[in-house]
Amino acid sequence: MTSADLLARHRAVLPSWMPLYYAEPLELVAGSGRRVTDAAGRSYLDFFGGVLTTMVGHDIPEIREAVARQLRTGLVHTSTLYLIRQQVELAEKVARLSGIPDARVFFTNSGTEANEAALLMATNHRRSHQILAVRNSYHGRSYAAMGVTGNRGWSASALNPLQVAWLHSGERLRGLLARLDADDRVDAAVEDLREVLATQTAGDVACLIAEPIQGVGGFVHGPDGLLAAWKKVLDEHGILLISDEVQTGWGRTGEHFWGYQAHGVTPDLLTFAKGVGNGFALAGVVGRAEILESVPAISFSTFGGNPISTAAGNAVLDYLLDHDLQANAARVGAILADGLRAATADLAQVAEVRGKGLMLAVEFVRPGTVEPDAELTTRVFEACRAGGLLVGKGGLYGNVVRMGPPLTLTEDEAREGLAILVEAIRASVGEAA
Repeated sequence: MTSADLLARHRAVLPSWMPLYYAEPLELVAGSGRRVTDAAGRSYLDFFGGVLTTMVGHDIPEIREAVARQLRTGLVHTSTLYLIRQQVELAEKVARLSGIPDARVFFTNSGTEANEAALLMATNHRRSHQILAVRNSYHGRSYAAMGVTGNRGWSASALNPLQVAWLHSGERLRGLLARLDADDRVDAAVEDLREVLATQTAGDVACLIAEPIQGVGGFVHGPDGLLAAWKKVLDEHGILLISDEVQTGWGRTGEHFWGYQAHGVTPDLLTFAKGVGNGFALAGVVGRAEILESVPAISFSTFGGNPISTAAGNAVLDYLLDHDLQANAARVGAILADGLRAATADLAQVAEVRGKGLMLAVEFVRPGTVEPDAELTTRVFEACRAGGLLVGKGGLYGNVVRMGPPLTLTEDEAREGLAILVEAIRASVGEAA
């Protein structure tokens, strides 16, 4: 059966709103390290890691053996009605690493579920369904998670179980605050928060949910310190802070283990997912005990924190720490970021190279403006694939190439991918000229 046959079958049974990358969609059939192979036998350098999820690479022996060891017991699932040793051990590690005092952990299957659970806890703790969220954010595909998603392209329903008020993100390329320098943007964002609280809420707001770096939004973010400045105001009102670390967690930014740490603040709740499972379904929320204990009825997640996923999660986290992959993300990410900035400095079509560590993005615009150029972005995206490099797309206007390689990426692989990406950009810009 060819990939074309598989595509026809896909379209016949799966919904049209599930996007597939590329004009000719890929079927990936094997992976090793930072490389994947398609059904035609072609190898690609993987700079997207299944949307920042294959965090330590493909087919890592330590993780494979940890899962195989659990499979050999014959127990794949017990439910959380029974003690699960792997779950308790992973919860202890996550609580310790979270930086949150007296922390408790609740495991789910995805970042969407983690954010949904965090919203449940915050609204119960505060006895309010009023939420602050940030423009251009993304928090998941479920009902409440979509309600706090500030990106129209990912808001599949206009209905909302929550009352949401929106804050400016403080990004530097677009929006009302973009014309200000970093310090002034923080002050203006705080003024914006105070005005929103005074005019758009009834006062008893439950929480602010925010990504330290907006993932689907195109890796844009406000100045470091913004979350701390917001939290000073939140604390005046008893409002909780939820840091959505689904994409920024586990050392990916290089400079810190969690994205929130760049802001000099500790959140009340922190949600995590993606990389900790390295492809196995694993996510959760960690936060102050009094907040997690505020759920007023019995609740559990049938598959959340199951023996297989937490066996993988323990192995992933141990591997990450033992190999100091946070430091590698900083070192190898700098090769990519510095190389991209140098190679595109003369291109008016490149508005910005941004991000931290191995969480990097390139935004494309029409020359002399900040008008998004989604067509050029698509050409670059397809040219990367043709050159043997898989990257992602994103941004509010679909004009951002995103990269989130495995944190085990080597310096040689970084330079290899950089060369392919730079050639793809220059060829696509030339084609558009």
